Amino acid sequence: MAKPNPKSTALDLPPMDPLPEATQKYFDICDDKLGLIPNVLAAYAFDADKLNAFTAMYNDLMLGDSTLTKLEREMIAVVVSAVNRCFYCLTAHGQAVRALSGDPILGEMLVMNYRVADLEPKQRAMLDFAVKMTEASYKIEEADRQELRDVGFSDKDIWDIASVASFFNMTNRHASAVDMRPNDEYHGQNR
Repeated sequence: MAKPNPKSTALDLPPMDPLPEATQKYFDICDDKLGLIPNVLAAYAFDADKLNAFTAMYNDLMLGDSTLTKLEREMIAVVVSAVNRCFYCLTAHGQAVRALSGDPILGEMLVMNYRVADLEPKQRAMLDFAVKMTEASYKIEEADRQELRDVGFSDKDIWDIASVASFFNMTNRHASAVDMRPNDEYHGQNR
């Protein structure tokens, strides 16, 4: 039965023991599908309510209904995390980009400097918007939203881009503050 890593952060917050049945089932599904329990989930395992809130938001933004592809959402996660220098998210979501794109070079480019990647104009505009949000959200104006519309994004898409970028700005800061460490397995996958 899958158990969370109790040292996924610098904080001394041991996981609930025993884990609630629903939490254990969720961790078992992660272990079956991914071959691991992501340390971000392990970090939240000390409090079922916090874990459930985090996973509900993550699952809605990253796996829920959207015209943004899973890869595009992961690309936003990586580019925002690159600006914020979040070791956890760069490692975990960089691996997701490598897996979803089948292109380890793209994954590395997004981690280091997305501007060197050969992206479609639509993807470039999406990432430029996410970076502007990350660096200076108060500077976002109607012209920025219009640039997204001009390359084919709907207003719902703009909402989704902003939501994913916002979520990773929050989680990057949290992961850095508690020294959350990515699972070692991520480093070598999909290379």
